[in-house]
Amino acid sequence: MKILANDGISNEGKVALEKAGFTVITDKVDQDNLINYVNANNIEMILVRSATTIRQVVIDACPGLKLLGRGGVGMDNIDVTYAREKGLIVINTPASSSQSVAELVMGHLFAGARSLHDSFKKMETGDFSALKKKYGKGIELRGKTIAIIGFGRIGQSLASYALGCGMKVIAVNNHEINTEISLGEIQGLGEIKVSIESTSDLNGALKEADFISLHIPKQDDGSAVIKKAEFDIMKKGVVLVNAARGGVVDESALLEAIAEGKVAYAGLDVFENEPNPRADLLNNEKIGTTPHIGAATNEAQDRIGLELADLIVKQFGVQVPA
Repeated sequence: MKILANDGISNEGKVALEKAGFTVITDKVDQDNLINYVNANNIEMILVRSATTIRQVVIDACPGLKLLGRGGVGMDNIDVTYAREKGLIVINTPASSSQSVAELVMGHLFAGARSLHDSFKKMETGDFSALKKKYGKGIELRGKTIAIIGFGRIGQSLASYALGCGMKVIAVNNHEINTEISLGEIQGLGEIKVSIESTSDLNGALKEADFISLHIPKQDDGSAVIKKAEFDIMKKGVVLVNAARGGVVDESALLEAIAEGKVAYAGLDVFENEPNPRADLLNNEKIGTTPHIGAATNEAQDRIGLELADLIVKQFGVQVPA
């Protein structure tokens, strides 16, 4: 069986699939040419990350497809329900990238608290004394409150880091749950766990938070979750990070909130218009940007590749050459 890993796959995952008898193709096929390529090369499985989309038109035009796989958590770039209705298997790897995304968010939190994102760029050409004065009013994370909007695996991983930094965590979830968060092994004490009770009160969390991190999927109707009304009820000087999906935050409302001083810093790893984010986001000195790299660590990609391989082998077994 032929597998097209159109957005790439780790060498470990590729080797595991090939050892099981699958043919893994890592050609990067343009979205417009995807249908022709799949049919011409008898592709039976497509593995994607965030760059490639698999919509109904692709599914209908490629009757030989048996499986669609997403390396990562969210599957909004795949028409999952329709694919399953047509008899395709759809898989993803929800646990593999949680730690990597959480660590990127922590990087944005620290960068925003100390203006690292902007001072890095200005040191070479700026006046040292002026820069010291401009960036010498940072804040500490310890003792502050972070609202984690969406408390799945990534949100829970972020909570462990935030708790380790001495932050108060408010977990916001559609369904109120009690979750034990592991802080890891502490020498002489064993594993330390903290119990967190989530809330469904988004507005209450937004009012109380000094820092906000979003970990929710793109909404079915495409609407933003954080809009002007939500910015209006936040604390003045709040720090907001979005490493979830572009469109979850209304970007125009965000820029307005920054201009008004409501938001002191925003860290964005995702954008409405990828791969060409609007210039006024990229040029704003109070916005730190990264190019959708939340899951892009060597460790996460190894885990993703191996998990995809394991799921495929479990579904189809080892392929015996003819």
